[in-house]
Amino acid sequence: MLYIIIPVFNRWPFTQACLQSLRQQTVRHFRVVVVDDGSTDDTRESLARDFAEVQVLPGSGQLYWTAAVNLGIRYALAYDADRIMTLNNDVVAPPDFIEKVLRWSHRQPRALLGPVELDASTGQTVFGGETFSFLTHSRHSLLASLPPEDQCGLHPVTYLPGRGLLVPAMVFRMQGLFDERRLPHYLADYDFTSQARRAGFPVYINYDTHLLTYPDESGQAKTRRQRSLRGYYQHLFGIQGGGNLRNFTYFAVKNAPVFFLPFFLVNGYLRRLLGYFLR
Repeated sequence: MLYIIIPVFNRWPFTQACLQSLRQQTVRHFRVVVVDDGSTDDTRESLARDFAEVQVLPGSGQLYWTAAVNLGIRYALAYDADRIMTLNNDVVAPPDFIEKVLRWSHRQPRALLGPVELDASTGQTVFGGETFSFLTHSRHSLLASLPPEDQCGLHPVTYLPGRGLLVPAMVFRMQGLFDERRLPHYLADYDFTSQARRAGFPVYINYDTHLLTYPDESGQAKTRRQRSLRGYYQHLFGIQGGGNLRNFTYFAVKNAPVFFLPFFLVNGYLRRLLGYFLR
């Protein structure tokens, strides 16, 4: 059984649209677990009233992404899930999304799979997977390099984000869960999928599956739009800061090849210290 884990904090309209899209899937062989981390809007009441089929797990309000997702994963593993998907609440799944995810998962039962992401407002592709060089600290976008005729099926990548990430349960049982102690919000998904790839589990972007997303609604996008000293501080040191220096250091030490680590750290620190005002 596939379990879909969705961490939420407020923003009920996004959660509602996400859950409605899951109700409209062409296959229904899955269960949905929402981890409500202390929402203060009408999320809790609306879930109970409108989505009785959804299992809701309450959080303390201090879980953030990683601990919230792990809470849902522990629940799913206790009920013998064979596949687990992490899904943000600010996405909409096309009706054939789960059908195509499971089709490829049955063909590649050990693989971690992630979807291509489309901007819900424009329909333009905003993420099509990437490979990463720890030596040059550079990302190579598959979307930019793949000719249109090859933009189908599975393509290997270095890591995957947690939006629509499908993970075989065996990976969690062998590797453990996301690193909530050292990576409480950002980079936990990239760290987990990188670790899984090095442990021998294939990591693929799936060009046959798509998610509609709202890139301008991400925490990083909002912080960068403010362009303030307070926003800069949050960017570098806040738990939800996309450039959090402490989190980046943990990620680097865990994932960068040892010979590249010093250069990778210096390069990464400079990008985070300067990039906030340059983007």
